[in-house]
Amino acid sequence: MKLKSIVVICLMVVFAWSCKNDSKEPVKDDTTEKVADKFDFNVEQFADIKILRYQIPGWENLSLKEQKLVYYLTQAGLAGRDIMWDQNYRHNLKIRKALENVYTTYSGDKNSKDWNAFETYLKRVWFSNGIHHHYSNDKLKPEFSKDYLNELFLATNTKLDGEAFDVIFNDKDTKKVNQAKGVDNVALSAVNFYGPNVTNADVEKFYAAKKSPDPNRPLSFGLNSQLVKENGVLKERVYKSGGLYGSAIDEIIKWLEKAQGVAENKAQGDALGLLIQYYKTGDLQTWDDYNVAWTAATEGNVDYINSFIEVYNDPLGYRGSYETIVQINDFDMSKKMKVLSDNAQWFEDNSPLMDEHKKKNVVGVTYKVVTVAGEAGDASPSTPIGVNLPNANWIRKEVGSKSVSLGNIINAYNNAGSTGRLKEFVNDEEELQLEEKYGQLADKLHTALHEVIGHASGQLNPGVGETKETLKNYASTLEEGRADLVGLYYLYDSKLQELGLVDDWKSVGKAAYDGYIRNGLMTQLIRLNLGDDVEEAHMRNRQWVSAWVFEKGKADNVIEKVTRDGKTYFNINDYDKLHELFGQLLKETQRIKSEGDYAAVEALVEGYGVKVDQAIHAEVLERNKQFTSAPYSGFVNPVLVPEMDKNGEITAIKVTQPVGFPEQMLEYSKTYSFLPEVN
Repeated sequence: MKLKSIVVICLMVVFAWSCKNDSKEPVKDDTTEKVADKFDFNVEQFADIKILRYQIPGWENLSLKEQKLVYYLTQAGLAGRDIMWDQNYRHNLKIRKALENVYTTYSGDKNSKDWNAFETYLKRVWFSNGIHHHYSNDKLKPEFSKDYLNELFLATNTKLDGEAFDVIFNDKDTKKVNQAKGVDNVALSAVNFYGPNVTNADVEKFYAAKKSPDPNRPLSFGLNSQLVKENGVLKERVYKSGGLYGSAIDEIIKWLEKAQGVAENKAQGDALGLLIQYYKTGDLQTWDDYNVAWTAATEGNVDYINSFIEVYNDPLGYRGSYETIVQINDFDMSKKMKVLSDNAQWFEDNSPLMDEHKKKNVVGVTYKVVTVAGEAGDASPSTPIGVNLPNANWIRKEVGSKSVSLGNIINAYNNAGSTGRLKEFVNDEEELQLEEKYGQLADKLHTALHEVIGHASGQLNPGVGETKETLKNYASTLEEGRADLVGLYYLYDSKLQELGLVDDWKSVGKAAYDGYIRNGLMTQLIRLNLGDDVEEAHMRNRQWVSAWVFEKGKADNVIEKVTRDGKTYFNINDYDKLHELFGQLLKETQRIKSEGDYAAVEALVEGYGVKVDQAIHAEVLERNKQFTSAPYSGFVNPVLVPEMDKNGEITAIKVTQPVGFPEQMLEYSKTYSFLPEVN
């Protein structure tokens, strides 16, 4: 599971809440620049996007062997980059190639309104890994005409025919992931996890017939495949060497084998070996074996996430999107935060869950603050700020999980924003001062509690199927909301001060509650067009959590809706009572998950998490017009440049920064395109 930008990611800062041959030259020096002494986190801004850069502090403290490991892992990640593009939509690679050819070869007027619109559209496509918005899932709308694009194609000898051209402008495939109630979510989702004519009923029937060898350790059926119909018969096209995406996967394997050769220890090397075997075979039992080994491999300075992992892009929650994050331990912060994982059982025992839903033995929860060294696929350019893996419930229960907070990413957000929006939407000076003094600490603790305690908490009732099967299209938002609620419940608890994590638990808790309610009921709405429903899983969960406690607390005026000078604010009058309400909702969400209660989750999400108060939405959008900072942020990656001796051996690896966003995107397309346009 990942904690996203307003996956709390972007608004976290704005509102204080929240991968060739060895001889192939990676990225030439003339496309990079050294970072100035005073690091500039901002790269550029366009449409609703702000591009940032991040540093890799502590790089010089790694040994050359460790630096090689990081380099090989980042190359492995980038080698699979195009998989994410094709997973997102079947025409993405063809469209990207055509648009990039225009961008690099057009010699006409580049000062016109049309050219600027074309350039912005391409940048948005790059950012979203395709033609659908990375967050709303809506198809991106070009602000230039079909005739103008044809002119550009003619001037640059570019070809893009048929449906791939038409879909840029027409009303087909308008939603990458359609989570609406009462529709065929698979049939109406443009995401390329399913072939034409595959329906919700097809998917559910196909996987209902599959049985795991050990029902107590269910395999992640569908995670690494595309489900298609051939002559009316459903069939999986498995992602593996020799299978779907095989040419890119072979490159991934090549770099992972190099990484295995410089592993820091046997456990890490063995885990990498299993990941390589999984990529070669596509075998889901090997995937589980790998996750068990990876979870247990906790020693060393370097770690990574790599493969088909998160299922948010599948409307039914089966198929994993390709992503990689390469990370280096931040030992100082990890030591400070380890106290949470060491006390995981206390948090479980003292939670408001029903006794039968509590784990009697919370095992193996490891929490680290890490420094990101490179990202690709679903983690880039838009990145999470926290990750908890593996996702299989039985592995979490029997072996444990790894939770990480991406420290340098959070630091970049915190250093690239401003407080203008915050001042606009806080109710009073007291709320502002709490946020400015305790907001960042509250954010860090909420991320930690969400990932370490939240996702590790609770258990399914005996005989209840996996959450993706029982709660279906609501599984992701329920799980993220449940983990949020664990964090919220304990953020307002003296235990945090007893553990030495805060000096004033009440003030930290108040800042956290203020920020969450402000975001869930108002400020995250800047990400939606007026009239839109809430569809993204994390955004939904923040709304249904906030709206539920607001409604349930009305009788006691727990949260007051304030109107002043024509503007709306939400003021928390009773933090103690709000803490109780969060506990009640946490208990109910765990019951829903433990019992697989589909009717209850549907009522919760549809009743509180989907529809938007249109008057407040219009007001929020109007109040937000005064701010020029974009609501979404993402990153270019630092560039790791190996220096070689005359024998081709790496003697050093230096860290540089790309000149800009287009330069990095074009370099990636040039160096890491291992898939055909049609797969």
